[in-house]
Amino acid sequence: MTDRIGVSGRWCWTVLALAMFCLESQASNHATGLMEVYGLALEYDPTYHAAMKERDAGLGERAIGRAALLPKLSLQYQSGRNESEVTQPGFFGATTTDRSYRSYSSSLTLEQPIIDYEAISRYYRGVAQAHHADARFRSRSQELAVRVTQAYTEALYANDQIELAQAQKRAFAEKMNLNGRRLQVCEGTRTDMLETQARYDLAQAQEIEAQDNADAAIRDLIAMVGQPLSAQDLAPLAETFEVLPLELNRFEAWRDIALLNNPELASLRYALDAADEQIEQARAGHLPKVSLYATAGRQKSSSESTYDQRYVTNSVGIQVSVPIFAGGGVSAAVGQAVDNSGRLRYENDAKLNEVMNDLRKQFNLYNSSFAKIRAFQLAVDSAQELTVAMKKSVAGGERVNSDILDAEQRYYDALRNLAQARYAYLTSWLKVRFLAGKLSDVDISILAQCFDGKLNSQHVNGQ
Repeated sequence: MTDRIGVSGRWCWTVLALAMFCLESQASNHATGLMEVYGLALEYDPTYHAAMKERDAGLGERAIGRAALLPKLSLQYQSGRNESEVTQPGFFGATTTDRSYRSYSSSLTLEQPIIDYEAISRYYRGVAQAHHADARFRSRSQELAVRVTQAYTEALYANDQIELAQAQKRAFAEKMNLNGRRLQVCEGTRTDMLETQARYDLAQAQEIEAQDNADAAIRDLIAMVGQPLSAQDLAPLAETFEVLPLELNRFEAWRDIALLNNPELASLRYALDAADEQIEQARAGHLPKVSLYATAGRQKSSSESTYDQRYVTNSVGIQVSVPIFAGGGVSAAVGQAVDNSGRLRYENDAKLNEVMNDLRKQFNLYNSSFAKIRAFQLAVDSAQELTVAMKKSVAGGERVNSDILDAEQRYYDALRNLAQARYAYLTSWLKVRFLAGKLSDVDISILAQCFDGKLNSQHVNGQ
């Protein structure tokens, strides 16, 4: 369990130390890698730290439940100043006496439950709640890695789209200048100018949309790391990267692993165990309680009848409490606990279906993205060659301006699809391991190696 993300404190501090070292020792032009961003998120992310506090609070439920089974020692002490008027009848009439005196009483009581089904159920419920809190924290810890990677790749992808849109604008601007010169010498047409201007405007709209997406993604990252960042600061995706294989090629194998290891599903199972113990705890309201007690008491003038008298009382015995009627409260509490347990069972089933569907989706996306990378790479190469051929054909009078524009649009669309497939491949690999409950710090390190600090080329090759 120590290799789980967020569980090993030593690993967290190692990552943080590495991140701070890199940020301080490298020059400002050094790109911030995925591992560095993740280390900063471990240190700052409010959602992650809230989950940590939730885990710590949940672990305390075990000790709280255990306390009901352990001996209880209590001390009571009372001291007071008393002013009283005592009237006593006599043969010659009533006699009145004023008294002013101090009184005190103290008792030291030790109680040990012997038969207490409610306390036993409370203890097992606390154990289940502690396991629930720990499993939920493991889920939130691994989820942090997914959130960081998601925002990181979305920012890079949006930045890629900005650069593509800018490249399109430059190409269309050059094309408009060429069309303008051709129009001046009566070799071009007004239609060619309008077509190119329309494509330029479309590229400008795509650039604005990509800038909005990049701003949203980078703000998500800033919210997690607590430091200013920009998409240009992030280490881009390497031009080539090694295949990230999944150890198992069958979905059924990953499904079985997820059923056993997914921390979110495990936390729901523990929550259901706690709900079942809550039912037993409520039912204990109908059962008797037996406890052993020992008391040592000291009293002086504790009442008018013991005025100016001292008592020392030590007692040991068994105390039995038998409930008879509680106004229907116990039955109502049992019914409420049963309903809560039923609700959790349905929620557990719904979450199980959701996790399995997500796992299937990411598993299919992983497999299809790898095939898409190869297909889109071929499409990029073909579109680039087609664009060159179209320009030559237009120069030879065999093609028109719109043919070049269409070829260039296909080229840039292929580049966009290729970039999207590459990011989808990496994130789906990560999410399959996350949903299966196998995501570890080693996996984040492996994924981070797919990004480098070099300027990213738009024309990239999938391995």
